[in-house]
Amino acid sequence: MADTAGSGHRRVMTLISSLVSLSLSIRVFAGKWQLIRSRLEELCSALVAGDSTSLSSELPAINGTVEECHELARRCLDLSYSGKLLMQSDLDLTLGKLEAHVKKLSEIFKKRVSRHGYAVVVSRPGFGAGKDDMRFYLRDLMTRMKVGDLGMRKQALMNLHEVVVENDLYVKLVVDVSEFVHLLVDFLGCNEVEIVEEAAKVVSVVAGFDFCKGVLVGAGVIGPLIRILECGSEVGKIAVVRCLCRLTENSDNAWCVSAHGGVTVLFRICESAECKGELVGAACGVLRNLCGVEEIKRFMVEEGVVSTFLKLVRSKDEVVQVSSIELIQNIASGDELVRQMVVREGGVRVLLRVLDPKWTCSSKTREVVMRAIENLCFSLPSCVSLLLSYGFVDHLMYYVRNGEVSIQELGLKVAFRLCEASEEAKKALGDAGFMAELVKFLNAKSFEVREMAAEALSGMVMVAKNRKRFVQDDQSIALLLQLLDPGEGNSGNKKLLISILMSLTSCNSGRKKIVSSGYAKNIERLAEAEVSSDAKRLVRKLATNRFRSMLSGIWHS
Repeated sequence: MADTAGSGHRRVMTLISSLVSLSLSIRVFAGKWQLIRSRLEELCSALVAGDSTSLSSELPAINGTVEECHELARRCLDLSYSGKLLMQSDLDLTLGKLEAHVKKLSEIFKKRVSRHGYAVVVSRPGFGAGKDDMRFYLRDLMTRMKVGDLGMRKQALMNLHEVVVENDLYVKLVVDVSEFVHLLVDFLGCNEVEIVEEAAKVVSVVAGFDFCKGVLVGAGVIGPLIRILECGSEVGKIAVVRCLCRLTENSDNAWCVSAHGGVTVLFRICESAECKGELVGAACGVLRNLCGVEEIKRFMVEEGVVSTFLKLVRSKDEVVQVSSIELIQNIASGDELVRQMVVREGGVRVLLRVLDPKWTCSSKTREVVMRAIENLCFSLPSCVSLLLSYGFVDHLMYYVRNGEVSIQELGLKVAFRLCEASEEAKKALGDAGFMAELVKFLNAKSFEVREMAAEALSGMVMVAKNRKRFVQDDQSIALLLQLLDPGEGNSGNKKLLISILMSLTSCNSGRKKIVSSGYAKNIERLAEAEVSSDAKRLVRKLATNRFRSMLSGIWHS
């Protein structure tokens, strides 16, 4: 009897496999055949999960339905059916029978698992397996999710998470089956915490693929995700905010999150003292995406987003700090009113506190703060004055002198921007000794760095006080002239260097230092080679009555 049941079991499965392959060639009633194919695959998974003995009473009926379906497939393939309406009715009838078989097998499976506590486990396909094997494995996992006990469903979800993380093709196969997606969404709303957590992890991975986002949102995933944020576990919430961060890269989905009350829920998470840094940081990422929609940003501002996240900048958790700073920066970007609000709420002092060398934090955090200051503060004259009064230039000087290369160069860029902001800023930079540091960067390997240093220095020496200070530095003047050597390959912008020297000639001591330098001949070489009209103007500026004899001695010796 067992052998007869076993052979009948194998025969039905072979027939189903053949029918699925045949159905792929059918070009009529495509939607109906897709549903039938889905039920056939599900039926096959249920047959694998069961055993021939327990299913023996159902096999004859299943075999009959599959043979009927096989005949319908042949007629659709040959276009030999008598009428479309009649064929559609026959397909609907067969689909109903298949669904009834799946339901019956699921009930048998449940009873067997509850009675014996085990079921046949389909092995995971190996590397390089074909789509059919992968699809079969997924169908088996889906069956276990639908009919298994808590432990089996959790294990099936964990196995599913493993394969979608490791192989993108599994993700496509999952979203191709709408029932699979709806099952995952249903799990997000169930009462078992472990199932919710595992389902959220899977959905978070799937949401990372652009072609899946619309499918998930269309299946109603947003509502359950927001409910998990409201009352789920920490693990579930972290998976959810990562998922929402990926989904809200699309502004249409951002609206959907907002419509479900997501903005308020995310705010509560960020304000809660109980939430850990990883969760708060990811929540900030979602809010950053949401504020890309102007109307949502306005709502966030009205809800007090600026004051809330300036408080979080004071956090000792660097993930929270960085995420909060980036969020404030995004909200204030291109919005003068919000920038003014940041200043009024004490944002400048808060940011500078993190930038203080005495404050313990990573270089990455300081770089984020430096960029935030550059983006938020330099467009407002009152804000620049605040920066100067709070000792920003001293912090900047510290990092330009002592920081890692990345923050050094960023500090140089910020100093360059600060020079453009106001005369007051140029004076403050000069008082702090910035010109000597800028001169060092004139010989840097990076062209961009050399260019910024030259431009910043060119602006600074326009201030009389800075010029007087600069001409006292013989080494800096010598380096400027040395870099004017026509053969010098690693020099800054010669036009800017000449512009700096031109500014220095406005005082007698500056002219004297230039013409008495051992590298003064480089100016004449540039002028004689007709490389630079600026060099010729500088020669004329230097060749006044007072210095003519000195020049003759130097340039014609």
